[in-house]
Amino acid sequence: MDTNSQPVIQRAPRGTYRRHSLEFKRRLVALTLEPDASVARIAREHGVNANQVFSWRKLFEAELPVPDGSTQEAALLPVMLAAPTTAQVPEQPNTGAMTLEIGRVRLRIDGQADPSTLAQILDRVLR
Repeated sequence: MDTNSQPVIQRAPRGTYRRHSLEFKRRLVALTLEPDASVARIAREHGVNANQVFSWRKLFEAELPVPDGSTQEAALLPVMLAAPTTAQVPEQPNTGAMTLEIGRVRLRIDGQADPSTLAQILDRVLR
């Protein structure tokens, strides 16, 4: 006959969830928006988990005041596109060398490397 001598472990009953009023949540969120405010410190002082305060901040994000006192609203700004310009690279003497070794491939470039050609070579070699 087999006997099991392991003790039976019972969980402690789970506590009840605390319910906070919207006013309390908004007041805590407002406190965290003050300059040099610490969310963790404010949460600890009010007996709330800091993660809960961060989630309340996300919840009330649309209602949060912007520092200048106005309400936060999305606004579109006019954009003007300028014609593309070609940058002139100053002419440099063809001195120096570059050697790239990737696996069994060795590439040596003497002088000044053309950026577009070098980009194409690297694209092929790194595939």
